[in-house]
Amino acid sequence: MNKLSIIIPVYNEAKTIHLILNKIRDVQLLNTIEKEIIIVNDCSTDQSEQAILSYKQQSELNISYYAHPVNRGKGAAIHTGIANATGDFIIIQDADLEYNPHEYNILLQPVIDGFADVVYGSRFMGGRPHRILFFWHTIGNKMLTFLSNMFSNLNLTDMETCYKLFRAEIIKPLELKEKRFGFEPEITQKIARIKGIRIYEVGISYYGRTYDEGKKINWKDGIRALYCIIKYGLFNQK
Repeated sequence: MNKLSIIIPVYNEAKTIHLILNKIRDVQLLNTIEKEIIIVNDCSTDQSEQAILSYKQQSELNISYYAHPVNRGKGAAIHTGIANATGDFIIIQDADLEYNPHEYNILLQPVIDGFADVVYGSRFMGGRPHRILFFWHTIGNKMLTFLSNMFSNLNLTDMETCYKLFRAEIIKPLELKEKRFGFEPEITQKIARIKGIRIYEVGISYYGRTYDEGKKINWKDGIRALYCIIKYGLFNQK
């Protein structure tokens, strides 16, 4: 039986982690695929660890928990998750409520049907709900996606999306270096260079947060993303 490894990087998400785990619990995956949840706590300063361990103790979900002794960044947390994943497929899930786990099957379908090795969930295509938020954030996202496409020769609409699903044998061998929000452009440039790779994109919903509600990415992360596009795209860094 196939297994989906769900990697959840956590930093100060004590208020929402149980809600996202409840949503994952309620998802029935295609073809009775099993769920493996890998939570990586990136040295949260709130009650995230207590919330996670309490939930794990009371739940029948297959949850593995890892904790970084110092804050290393979202990318580093994802690296830890990938290294410990045992599933046939791997997906990234933020610990907040911006992305809906009930849409896992939308991303899984092209892989299960034998068409795709990697599937991106785009917030900018399809007719699913999208919260209306920041104009300049959206413009920045589209500019970064445009530049990423220039170097990768892809035609993605949402390179920065959290929802990326991979066949495990595709992502596990990659040497990933970016420890923070540079993960998205790095992984995109590197998978684009894999010979014969089949990348699909599907429309997903997006329930974005404001900064007051806990959104963490800012303009500095956009600058880093631009740097990573050039570093891993133009200079073909391994």
